[in-house]
Amino acid sequence: MSTLYAAISQVLAIVAALLLAPILSGWVDMWRAWLQNRSAPSLWRPYRVLHKLFVKESVVAEHASRIFRSAPYIVFGCMLVACAIVPTLSTDLPLSRAADAIALVGLLALARVFVSLAAMDVGTAFGTMGARREMLIGFLAEPALLMVLFSASLISHSTSLTTIVETLAHRELAIHPVLAFAGVAFTMVSLAENARIPIDNPATHLELTMIHEALVLEYSGRHLALIEWAASLKLFAYSCIGLALFFPWGIAEAQAPLELLFALPALVVKLAIGGMSLAALETVSAKMRIFRVPEFLATAFLLAVIGLLVHILLGG
Repeated sequence: MSTLYAAISQVLAIVAALLLAPILSGWVDMWRAWLQNRSAPSLWRPYRVLHKLFVKESVVAEHASRIFRSAPYIVFGCMLVACAIVPTLSTDLPLSRAADAIALVGLLALARVFVSLAAMDVGTAFGTMGARREMLIGFLAEPALLMVLFSASLISHSTSLTTIVETLAHRELAIHPVLAFAGVAFTMVSLAENARIPIDNPATHLELTMIHEALVLEYSGRHLALIEWAASLKLFAYSCIGLALFFPWGIAEAQAPLELLFALPALVVKLAIGGMSLAALETVSAKMRIFRVPEFLATAFLLAVIGLLVHILLGG
């Protein structure tokens, strides 16, 4: 019975990620438009875009190698596995037992490496420029993300995401200094990793400022659809990591099928509030120059380290 419940929880987590990730992207875009006093796009626009791209023919450059053709599938698979590892609906996930927080960061890094290699594979100037900027951001963001996860692991004495969620969910409702510093650092890292303002503007195509768009300019058809879907899954994964670390309430525990029924509405509500907060943050922020990005991510790393030191000084 326990094995069946774990399998159902895992399948529901994957299905929820596939279905809710495009809606989350559309929700953020819609609130950005409302806050900027513009006509908002439909909430279902990401689904229509994916459908349009999947039915189109993929045009591949003449000198493109297998890396260029296989990168969209690898990136999409990495993002989907990352979403399956993060406890979104339940802590009883078979995949989470095989991969901890460090493996999660490795999956995100693997996807970044392949999309950067694919951008450089064709040999265009924009692709190479975007790959260099993407690797720069990843080189600075990954240590900060690891420090955030280590801050939470100090409380639970484990790097397993399910153990972290179960431990934090049973703690008294209070503002812990380590989580306060880690929360600010995680927000900064999440903005950088998902190419959001102030690091990047996902709606721009200016060659001097774009990062994510420069990586995927040569893709079309189903390849571009997988890349865009993977970008939505990445935003969904980071959102669920933040909810699991800082707002773990509402996630069902092992052997609690009734709690699983209420986990999905709780997840939708938390994602809706998080999407509105992200749109508001992007509206009041201005995009910074690319040369200021290292300072931004270094600040995130220092905040996470300060949280670790505060936790150690306070005796855990």
